[in-house]
Formats: sequence, C-alpha cells, structure tokens
Amino acid sequence: MSELDAFESWAGHFLAKLEAPARRAALRDIARELRRSQQARIAQQKKPDGTAYEARKPRPKKHLRDKAGRVKRKAMFAKLRQARYLRTENDAMSLAVGFAGRIARVARVHQLGEHARVAPRGPEYKYPARVLLGFTDDDREMIRNLLLMHVVK
Repeated sequence: MSELDAFESWAGHFLAKLEAPARRAALRDIARELRRSQQARIAQQKKPDGTAYEARKPRPKKHLRDKAGRVKRKAMFAKLRQARYLRTENDAMSLAVGFAGRIARVARVHQLGEHARVAPRGPEYKYPARVLLGFTDDDREMIRNLLLMHVVK
C-alpha cells in the first residue's frame, strides 16, 4: 500500500463521520489551501521533494546579460500558477486540484517531461520533468490539521 493510499484511507475515515454539507465545506477548504501551497511552491521553482527545477535552457540573442557576468533567468510558470489556470473542484465525495483548459497540456508536458513543439510549426524539444503538482510533508500535515478541525467543529 503506497503512502498516498494509506493517507487517503485515513482521511476517508474522518470524512465519513461528517454530514454531506460539512464534508463539502471541509473538502473545499482543503482544496483551497492545497492550491495555495502548490502556487507558493511553483513560485519558489521547487519540486515537491524540495529540489529546484532544472534551469531553463539559455536563449541566444535575448538580452541575457542583465549586469556584467550574470545571466538573467526569469521564473518559469508565472501565469501557470494563477488561480485562473490552477483550478480546484470538489463535491461531497472528492476534491481535485489541477490545471484547466489548454494550459493543462503545457503543464502535462512539464510534469511528465514529454516531447512537445517549442512553438507552432517549430522544432520539437524534450522538456525535462519539472513536477508542478504533488504532495509535500507540509501539505499532508495541513490536510490533517484542516480535517481534524472540521471533525471537531
């Protein structure tokens, strides 16, 4: 049994004790906080295990030098982490945090490290895997705390 399955069965036990409206409210709060933590981690350019994303490949002929000797690097996924794209869904039985619309393809390519075109009709490139969504130990602790808070209410 994986760690996530064990955590899911533990949380399911507590969620079963709640009535449907209270369960929906608990899952909504958990989804909201989970989205916030994912957004913050993406802004820090870190994977769920705490390691940094692989650096963006340098682009030629693009004002790379900001000051003498330093290469300018912009943060990746600036728009991807906005609530407009990083969506939450929940009902009385489940919750989901993920990307919606056309941006989901971009997120999937980076999450799994797939091949994709750099631009329409452009060259294909194998993107390194940059895990955007995942659970950290802090996320699990936050879910436990929120769930226990809703059960105690």
